[in-house]
Amino acid sequence: MLGAPLEWYHSKGSRDAVALITVSDGEEERSALITSKGFVMVASKDYVVAPKERLDPKKQPVRMWATRVAKICAFAIIGLLAAFAALNAANIVDSRVVLTGSMIPAVNPGDILITVKPSLVAPQVGKIVVYTGKKFDGTVVGSFAHRIIDGDAKTGFSVKGDANPDPDTQKPTLDEIEGVVFFRVPFLGRLLQPQVLMLLLLIGFGISLVWSALRDDE
Repeated sequence: MLGAPLEWYHSKGSRDAVALITVSDGEEERSALITSKGFVMVASKDYVVAPKERLDPKKQPVRMWATRVAKICAFAIIGLLAAFAALNAANIVDSRVVLTGSMIPAVNPGDILITVKPSLVAPQVGKIVVYTGKKFDGTVVGSFAHRIIDGDAKTGFSVKGDANPDPDTQKPTLDEIEGVVFFRVPFLGRLLQPQVLMLLLLIGFGISLVWSALRDDE
């Protein structure tokens, strides 16, 4: 069939014996059904079920590569999340989702800012910090992420949004600075919205169904 020498032995009394022989050279596969009446070329899948570990040689390297890359990415993501969770639990780092465009183009709405405590990274001119915004009577308004343009830890820092025409009225002190930004994750904050998460879950479920169907066909 494929140029491979074959020898066939059988007992003279086994006239009802049937044998299916499959020969493969790694690129091509052929099968022959041998009976007492002779033999005929057939497709082996019509007579036997191949084990799951038997893959198409042409597809195997691609699938193995894709699986390996997926595993590496999954382990990397899990490792990063675990490290962040540990640092967050230790009150060393924190994360914030940006809601406004006051820092465009450096920071955009939907970005996630990763901050570190000011006791570990000193606030200074040029750094983006997250500080506790307050009214004149001391009432807390919220947290703001703006850039330091002047000042120091003793007299207070002058901060300003890159997209704002004027500096903020408040000059936050060191105690009012919640964190210094050291990393930005673009766009990810938009994906954390409930509607988007639900859509992603539905898409993932659909992909899993298609993948399962394709595997069953093989």
